[in-house]
Amino acid sequence: MVDRSPNLPTNHVDWWPGLADPFRRFGSKVSEFFAPAAEASASDDDYVVKVELPGVKEADINVEIHDNLLTVRGEKESSRKEEGKTYYFSERTYGSFQRSFRLPQDVQDSDINATFEDGVLTVRLPKQPEAASKARKIEVRKA
Repeated sequence: MVDRSPNLPTNHVDWWPGLADPFRRFGSKVSEFFAPAAEASASDDDYVVKVELPGVKEADINVEIHDNLLTVRGEKESSRKEEGKTYYFSERTYGSFQRSFRLPQDVQDSDINATFEDGVLTVRLPKQPEAASKARKIEVRKA
């Protein structure tokens, strides 16, 4: 619903929303810019971390593990040329990004592998085989 208050000029709705929109969305865009969307899952054999990196080149992605911390970092380069164009808005983001994930103790870090397809980075982190065999049920008895 548009406010057509008699105290405001009729054209106020034309310029005010456009002027304020970038400021309203600034906080959410900053969080998306520095933290690409990710998901983590687990099976009996491994953990899988997927990170959405649309528009990022494989060569611009760096995956490291150190002290049970998986870190994905990289950069999305801008290819936008502004010659002769007037942009009214842009929701595209460019620049550096980084995400870190604390890993469980049972990750077998010697066999970790990463693949990149269709803008999604998939990191597979196998579980140590002996970790499953260490689990056992403890009987609860009446004192």
